[in-house]
Amino acid sequence: MTETGKPSTDRFDLDQQIFDAFDRDRTGVVERRDVRARVEASGLKADDPRLASFWDELTSDANALDQDGFTDLCTRREGLLVRLLQDRFIIPRFDRFAADVGALFEDGRAETAGTVASYIPELARVDPENYGLGLCTVDGQRASYGDSDAVFCAQSAAKPITYARALERVGGERVHAHVGREPSGRSFNDIALNRVNKPHNPMINAGAIMCCALTDPEESVDARFDALGALWLDLAAGDLGYGAGKARYNEAVYQSEKATANRNYALAYLMMEKKAFPEGADLHAALDLYFRICALELSVDRMAIVAATLANAGVCPLTNRRVLSVETVKNVLSLMSSCGMYDFSGEFAFTIGLPAKSGVSGVLMAVVPGVLGFAVWSPRLDPLGNSVRGVAFCRRLVERYHFHMYDGLAAPVSKHDPTERRSWARGLEAYQLIQAAGLGDLVEVRRLLAHGSSVNAADYDRRTPLHLAAAEGCGEVVRYLLAHGADAQAVDRWGATAADAAEQSGHSEIAALLRGA
Repeated sequence: MTETGKPSTDRFDLDQQIFDAFDRDRTGVVERRDVRARVEASGLKADDPRLASFWDELTSDANALDQDGFTDLCTRREGLLVRLLQDRFIIPRFDRFAADVGALFEDGRAETAGTVASYIPELARVDPENYGLGLCTVDGQRASYGDSDAVFCAQSAAKPITYARALERVGGERVHAHVGREPSGRSFNDIALNRVNKPHNPMINAGAIMCCALTDPEESVDARFDALGALWLDLAAGDLGYGAGKARYNEAVYQSEKATANRNYALAYLMMEKKAFPEGADLHAALDLYFRICALELSVDRMAIVAATLANAGVCPLTNRRVLSVETVKNVLSLMSSCGMYDFSGEFAFTIGLPAKSGVSGVLMAVVPGVLGFAVWSPRLDPLGNSVRGVAFCRRLVERYHFHMYDGLAAPVSKHDPTERRSWARGLEAYQLIQAAGLGDLVEVRRLLAHGSSVNAADYDRRTPLHLAAAEGCGEVVRYLLAHGADAQAVDRWGATAADAAEQSGHSEIAALLRGA
């Protein structure tokens, strides 16, 4: 902004370009419904706090927006609309991506294996046909499917946030003086500790109970739950799926948890006997807090925002507020990757490759770092306590998209990268391959072709890598390109083949090789 409060010239020119893109008929105005449709296609929702009053403006009966009105609208959104309208969100074609994900979600309805958790009576009463998915990107683009607004109990999916709260309150050194960081290789509720008499990690019952004991022990259980609930609300942009206000837990599930908690009491007494708790810890208060957290209620739509906050290094995408430190998020995601899926954690990390945490209510929360978070809820569980449909959905997602944590080592040609701006990316790869061929850089040519670049990519003059390699006399590269499908008959904008380019540059041997090809 200038000192007069007017948009700067550069900013005005930028808004002018966007305005012109909407004003296709050159009428000098933009229809509000067209802007709203573009915003909706991008994945931004009417309840996004960053767009307070925005929807009212775009659904009003007011006249269409002229240049000044449009510029004002863009300016007052602190760059959000400009980024959106320029396709600079993390997933530029979100409407297509959301439709594809919806199809993958619907495919999951065919999965009917598994049974609901029965060891907690209240969970046994849940309809096994419930099925919902919420998804949120690091830019706050959201999509919901199925029973996405139904609330359920977080159960063990609350453990990463309980661990995060402990890290934020007392620090990693103190937390891990009492809780290990290794997978247990045992059931999540096994009555066992590691070789130094600590819980194996914070993602199993013993570790979560320990995190409860470490967090604000001087406060009442009510106050401690309210503080943890406030953290959940901050992570979820102030709403857990039943309106703004305090977090709540399901009283019936809490009482059911408490009445059937013999193993958890046994775990706590084992830790007390082995002096694993910090000095002065109140075992019963820690257990009571743990039971309440397991019974905390929210929807997958809101849990997806929690997961997206983790994907966004601790900054909530819908409020732009930092909720957790980067160090805390790094630790949480590391243990979700290695320990988050009960006894299935190693297999999940190998085949799916995402930080994730499941709960016996049937929820599964997963994170694609730097891109998005999502949550699936389907109460039918496999023998290890994970949602059958949730795991199946994750598997289908990473089979289709470039989301496995190690996909970046070599982009699989069979997978889609929804963050890629395709025309720009293809042009850049073509440019890199052509330049590498002209420089005789065979190593880079091999790398780019291995990553899926087209051997016959062409520049604006329709020159291919073979043209450049031939013109520069790079015989080794010419032979490699020919062996990998390069078209020796391709012509540039002047009608010249690669052999002609070699001849013109005085590389007669290469020209003869190409004419023979």
